[in-house]
Amino acid sequence: MSGRRRAALWPYLLVAPTVLGGALLLGYPLVRNLLISLQHYGMGELIRGDAAFVGLRNYRTVLADPEFWEVVRRTFWWTLINVVLIMVIGTLVALMMRRLSRRMRILVTSGLVLAWASPVIATTTVFQWLFASRLGVVNWVLVRLGFSSYEGYSWLADGPAAFTVLVLLVVWQSVPFAAITLHAALMTVPEELYESARLDGAGSWRIFHAITLPLLRPIFGLVLCLEVIWVFRCFAQICAVTRGGPGDATTTLPVYAYRVAQSLHRYDLGSAVSTLTVLLLVAALIAYFRQLLRQEADR
Repeated sequence: MSGRRRAALWPYLLVAPTVLGGALLLGYPLVRNLLISLQHYGMGELIRGDAAFVGLRNYRTVLADPEFWEVVRRTFWWTLINVVLIMVIGTLVALMMRRLSRRMRILVTSGLVLAWASPVIATTTVFQWLFASRLGVVNWVLVRLGFSSYEGYSWLADGPAAFTVLVLLVVWQSVPFAAITLHAALMTVPEELYESARLDGAGSWRIFHAITLPLLRPIFGLVLCLEVIWVFRCFAQICAVTRGGPGDATTTLPVYAYRVAQSLHRYDLGSAVSTLTVLLLVAALIAYFRQLLRQEADR
């Protein structure tokens, strides 16, 4: 093999272990999950290992269940609320950081990195303490502010209140990534563009709409897609705080799949729900990318 050919193959050899490892770690569970969803796979089959092939029967069972469609509606609503709040707050924080002094910017960035690096379960436990009914800081502050009805109020026993707590938790964990990424992108925009716009009399909103957003549209799109994926498949926080309750008020598709598989020991139906979750997420992202490409083509 010539030296030129070896040099051309060297980059592929360097990334090959990562690609193969990722394919193994992601591809095998996906294929295995798909296979189980096409079988009758309960507790007996888990022990004996003689699952029978049933085709699409599990998918027909899931799709015919009204509860599944209620969970789908709740999951999309959950994703919409969280992603909108994450993108708005993350953008505002990124714009604020651009105006800060160097020392304050380092301080804020350090705080965001620490919040982002905190383990999910640790942050979730802190939020459980904050919203505890008897000794929670949130209830104590609200009572001191004159809201006496929050004395001993149980946030996790009420559906909308528990949903709100989980939204605050997920937004808190997600905003640092969005803010840091968008701030890094903002630093690439030449300051001369902003100065020219201000000389022309443009306000802050006009500058953002005419300069910042068009230049950073690809980064905004990337962050938006990553946040949609992260929020849509969110499981650990919901399972640790409410386990999908009270009732089904905080049950999303990942939690629903887990409950079907573990509570009913119907691993086939749980796998079918998981596969449908992936398909719904992919369909939503494809629709978004098509709309984004159409907008870019019209410009």
